[in-house]
Amino acid sequence: MSLKAANKIDTNRYELEIEVGAEEFGDALEKAYQKNVININIKGFRKGKAPRAVIERIYGDSVFYEDAVNIVYPTALSDAIKEAGLEVVGDDIDFNVVFIGKEGLVFKAGVTTKPEVELDDYKSYKCVKKRIENVEQEVESEIARLAERNSRLVSVEGRPLQKGDIAVFDFEGFLDGTPFEGGKAEGYNLEIGSGNFIPGFEDQMVGHNAGEEFDITVTFPEDYGASDLAGKESVFKIKLHEIKAKEMPQIDDEFAKDVSEFDTLEDMKNDIREKVIHKKEHEIDDDIDNQLIEQIIGGMKAEIPEVMFEKRIDENIRDFEMRLNQQGLGLEQYLQYVGMEPKEFRDTFRPQAERQVKLRLALEKIAELENIQPTEEDLNAEYQKLADMYKLDVERVKLFVPREELLKDIAVEKAVAVVRENAKIVEEEVAGKKETKAVKARKSPKKAAEAKEKETEKSE
Repeated sequence: MSLKAANKIDTNRYELEIEVGAEEFGDALEKAYQKNVININIKGFRKGKAPRAVIERIYGDSVFYEDAVNIVYPTALSDAIKEAGLEVVGDDIDFNVVFIGKEGLVFKAGVTTKPEVELDDYKSYKCVKKRIENVEQEVESEIARLAERNSRLVSVEGRPLQKGDIAVFDFEGFLDGTPFEGGKAEGYNLEIGSGNFIPGFEDQMVGHNAGEEFDITVTFPEDYGASDLAGKESVFKIKLHEIKAKEMPQIDDEFAKDVSEFDTLEDMKNDIREKVIHKKEHEIDDDIDNQLIEQIIGGMKAEIPEVMFEKRIDENIRDFEMRLNQQGLGLEQYLQYVGMEPKEFRDTFRPQAERQVKLRLALEKIAELENIQPTEEDLNAEYQKLADMYKLDVERVKLFVPREELLKDIAVEKAVAVVRENAKIVEEEVAGKKETKAVKARKSPKKAAEAKEKETEKSE
């Protein structure tokens, strides 16, 4: 193979002229003959035994050209792209034969290349670091959730049904005086105020006592699933058997022992507090990363080929479909369930795909400008991480994850680190608010020592 020419014909578009010599193309013709001869019947020869020269004499010299082109084309194009120093994106390749014969093959291929990227000063970004707030409220909310999960239902006597109670009742629905299908149940349990029934149903049950029989009149929503009921008024006959209420446990050391591994309520609260703070710290870090991402994307300029967006959308849809399959659903079945057309569904992935492509291009450019070169140690560590994640042997992972692609991923991660390390992070200013004791307690001895040392330096 020889690259005869590589001409830029448009933005991010090149045309390569490639020549495959007589010897190389001759080898491809022989392979094409060997592949097809078993299916060729020539009078005077057993099936599959006819000489190539005889077949070409009968069917013409070009009989094996198409298969021969298919044999040499992929390698010839790949080698030409490398020789031209191009980074091709997408599969939108134009192919045209210029010459073909026993003397060889000459063809032209139009390819789309990675765009040129311009960046602003990616080492001068600023981010606002949010404060850790509402820790104690979330601790109390978690305690309340634990109490709710460990509550028990008790029968209530001497008062009417109220919101928050569980009603045990029989009901039957009527439309114009006639019972309708699916509108009847006995001994049904409903939490009043949950909103699980038709709007107005639960409100009309409030105030009634156990043992009462009464009617409720409601109108089905216009968008109700059963078209024969949608928008229509109906009457439900109710017989209220029992009223139940949740009895909450006492929040004390015994409660802590029952619902956790801790012996005291204070120890359990401290553990919950640590987890809340840890979660909030991760959320704050994620928020900083998102701020940086927005600035990276906003500070890059490039004429990005449409094929890159489309390719990324395809990848995201494949990932989504894989997750559906793990849940026992197919994509077609899912689209029917949510009532979406394939194009409408595809369009929902576009904003995410555009963001991903732009970010990746910008980070690759940063890696180039910073001359980031991942080491073999970096590569092996990443392969090990993937092996641990998917519980596979490292060597098996290497078969599925190409070395060059992983090196690019590592370089991109290091580029993110460059941006993060150079960013100016300022604390969020909250008027009239002070750091909570819980957050202060979270500071490590090392951080406390560093803070004290800085204060000493200032005083000096």
